[in-house]
Amino acid sequence: MLTLVTGTTGQVGRRFVPRLLAQRQPGEHVRVLVRDEARGARFAELGAQVAVGDLRDEETLGTVLAGVDAVVNVAAAFRGVPEEEMWAVNRDAAVALGRAAQKAGVARFVQVSTNNVYGTGRGRPLVEDDESRPGGPLWGAYPASKLEAERALLATEGLDVRIARLPFVYGEGDPHLRNVMAWAPRWAPQQRLHMAHHADVAQALMRLLYAPGIAGRIYNVGDDAPVTTVELYRLNGMEVPDELYDNTDPDPWHTIVDTRRIRRELGFRPIHPSVYTAREAGAL
Repeated sequence: MLTLVTGTTGQVGRRFVPRLLAQRQPGEHVRVLVRDEARGARFAELGAQVAVGDLRDEETLGTVLAGVDAVVNVAAAFRGVPEEEMWAVNRDAAVALGRAAQKAGVARFVQVSTNNVYGTGRGRPLVEDDESRPGGPLWGAYPASKLEAERALLATEGLDVRIARLPFVYGEGDPHLRNVMAWAPRWAPQQRLHMAHHADVAQALMRLLYAPGIAGRIYNVGDDAPVTTVELYRLNGMEVPDELYDNTDPDPWHTIVDTRRIRRELGFRPIHPSVYTAREAGAL
């Protein structure tokens, strides 16, 4: 089995690939797509095949998919990039990759998405069958482009697609936990953020990759204990500003997801059930 992984130099990909390589069974191989060969060197040292090219280039897709049995599409354009780039990477490139994979006879396609695709809350944890309701404080080109990619990939005839909807991802030196404080001053003190450690994201993606008989299934990923804005301040060693307590939370269920499906169907259990257990383990 040869698995192609995209987005390998991003925060998720660079932590996922070494775990995937470490858990290979005999006959299993991993190919990574990078735009800069030098950035693929550490993966090559771990035993990965390194392919150089741009996911948005049609010629690259034909080359990189040769002999591939499965794809894990981690590539994404997130904060700090123009909206047109988000659409180009998150939707257009993902859909082109999926269609090229179907033509190449790829058996499985894992698409990494986001729990922001749900949009506004429902007054309860969000489940995979909930329709998107655009809106809420985090809506924009990122979730919209991810949602359109999901729909197009699921509609690609003959492609076995499995979708992982990730929450806020943190851990192992990822600056995400610190960077989120740029937005925290606008949030209500009791507003919650659903999270998952990189170790659990990797676990979830591998479960989606290897599980038989789950074509077309969508899975929420998350830990057991969403954290409040006040907790985020304290986790970052910052004093909670008095003015924070003047903010209100218009949607207390925004991005809070139900993870029963991935637990029941794929046996997922968080290695780090909360950010506090991750901190105690020295895994931040």
